[in-house]
Amino acid sequence: MNDEETEQIRQQLLALRSELQEMEELSRQTGQTVELDQTRVGRLTRMDAMQTQQMALESARRRQRQLLKIEGSLRRIESDEYGRCFICGEEIDVRRLIVDPTSTCCMGCVE
Repeated sequence: MNDEETEQIRQQLLALRSELQEMEELSRQTGQTVELDQTRVGRLTRMDAMQTQQMALESARRRQRQLLKIEGSLRRIESDEYGRCFICGEEIDVRRLIVDPTSTCCMGCVE
């Protein structure tokens, strides 16, 4: 992988990180706890609210995992270790990295 491709992927990672951080901030601002007062909210409404809250929590967990993968990729770019398969050590195809810049394994090792 040449320097231009690495810089393109680095910019892609930075944009993705920024987008995920914005989503995380928006999620924090709109997050609410579920009201459990049965006199104010019906049972089905509470169940729906609790399900929505759990889905939001899972989305937040996924964003955090993705942010960790992005940070790891950016660290590997800085230390000039980016683009190598963690398992076999071979270079990961640039096309794979463009599709998923957080990939840590080549196609041969994934299969």
